[in-house]
Amino acid sequence: MSGWNVLVIGGGHAGLEAAWAAAKFSRVALLIGNPATVGRMPCNPAVGGPGKSQLVFELQALGGLMGRLADETAIHTRTLNASKGPAVQSLRVQNERDAYAERAQDVIFGHPNIDILRGEAADLESDGQGGWLVVTTDGRRLAARSVVVAAGTFMRGVTWYGRQSRAEGRQGEPPARFLSAPLARAGHVLKRYKTGTPPRVRADAVNFAELLEIPADPDPRGFTGTPGPRAAESPTWQTHTTAETHRLINENLHESPMYSGDIEGLGPRYCPSIEDKVVRFAHHDRHLLFVEPDGVQTSEVYLQGFSSSLPPHLQDALVRSLPGFEQAVIQRYAYAVEYDVVDSLELSLNLESKLMPGVFTAGQINGTSGYEEAAAQGLIAGTAAARRALGEQEAFIGRETGYIGVLLDELVFKGSNEPYRMMTSRVEHRLLVRQDNADERMTPIGHALGLVDDAELARVQAKYARVQGGIAALEGQRVQGQTGDAWLRRPEFSLPDVEALGVTLPELSPAEREAVEIRVKYAGYIRRAEVQLRAEDRSRGLSLEGIDFSGIAALSNEAREKLGRAQPRTVEQASRISGVRHADISALLVHLKQRGGDVSRET
Repeated sequence: MSGWNVLVIGGGHAGLEAAWAAAKFSRVALLIGNPATVGRMPCNPAVGGPGKSQLVFELQALGGLMGRLADETAIHTRTLNASKGPAVQSLRVQNERDAYAERAQDVIFGHPNIDILRGEAADLESDGQGGWLVVTTDGRRLAARSVVVAAGTFMRGVTWYGRQSRAEGRQGEPPARFLSAPLARAGHVLKRYKTGTPPRVRADAVNFAELLEIPADPDPRGFTGTPGPRAAESPTWQTHTTAETHRLINENLHESPMYSGDIEGLGPRYCPSIEDKVVRFAHHDRHLLFVEPDGVQTSEVYLQGFSSSLPPHLQDALVRSLPGFEQAVIQRYAYAVEYDVVDSLELSLNLESKLMPGVFTAGQINGTSGYEEAAAQGLIAGTAAARRALGEQEAFIGRETGYIGVLLDELVFKGSNEPYRMMTSRVEHRLLVRQDNADERMTPIGHALGLVDDAELARVQAKYARVQGGIAALEGQRVQGQTGDAWLRRPEFSLPDVEALGVTLPELSPAEREAVEIRVKYAGYIRRAEVQLRAEDRSRGLSLEGIDFSGIAALSNEAREKLGRAQPRTVEQASRISGVRHADISALLVHLKQRGGDVSRET
């Protein structure tokens, strides 16, 4: 072809979603160095977890791909925080690593609107007419109206094994050598970040009898509503570090490229290496580690929580210091990877470069970590790129819509000084944007964007009509002087208990029954959260003049420090300061309310 509406560079989780979304509008090109690497899970072969499963449920509701791939290749499924409220309950799915990539390739390679191009991008050039030319190292000039750069950890990527390094985007794969240059030439500020991955250990060399086994949920769930056929087939396990582990690390920190100063990149605070854990949390005599399979008939297990950049000979000794791993054989050693990222403050809410209109960036290139964060950005960038190429009006997903909105808002308005990870604590009104109501919130948005068809929208609308019917049935029946919904609000009661009293419900699916129960049991809390959200929208112009931030105990330590330094005049200005979370804004609003008559509004 002479040109495409959208050309996507990179076939990781961001690139997959970008190509998948853009192909719903028109023909797309996916440029990848080696098509056999499309859809690989280079770190833990798992999807979901706290803050992340909510992203995947929203992706699914928007017509994305990740939830479907995760369900189809699931081997271990658990709902985390199941004993807590629905706002923080999170689905986590362990996947068959190789099957996930194979299924992703089947979907993408077989898509009639996606052309797979093999090559390395060497440059980005404006075509002078609002479009772009992607120049490859072999001299091709590929024309596209919009470009999505989803280069992951590959831009000038360097892997580290102890003090030794080599040019790689990840283990065994060459870096993107030239993409940083056109971005920097356009004025983008490039930063250097670092991430890492744990070692993979031969499963037949592990004494699983010494480990704590964690079974899958007996009634597995799925992101698509239908769990995969093997979703409860494999357990996972736990082990822990020992005094010997900590001694070896402390005596060999000089072998770490992070502690010796070889690595300049900033690493993730919330997913530190085992060296960082031992040094930063020296008061802990052990750290829990999760032992997770790469497949049902796996030859390898993955040591979640044991990321390291120490040299291989030390990794052998470290792994063998763990209970159950005394005879361990490492098949693939842990490593750190250092790479270029763009400053996300230079992007629009649709992840379009403010300096290179028509060029979008998605995934770890924007300073995030995690498959789920990358996939969410890919869908947004791919959709926006396709709509721009077709001349359609720009549409944005705001913070109030849920986790994807929060992710975009924080990247674009607050930026990141380390690899950004989504967590439930970043979402101020998480009771309103739960994983169980993601389809109700996001499917209409997906339909308006052109990602979801009429039939899917109608299906979701019918589902919530039935949910409302179930609630109405509870409210309309009285047993022993109380309505059915009043009985259900009792902490010790569930829907089967209410039905046992004689209350009848219309026929509902398990998901619909769950929705009824959540909405009835938490009705008061949900109404309060809705009132608070409306109040916060009205309160952003309130003055902060004269506030002593150091004296507000409910603020986080980081917020007190940064608010004291910046001295914002209004709540709106405070909300845009990096490191000030919406929980801190809520604390400010409570403080202003307590001050009563001192509250005023900026004019």
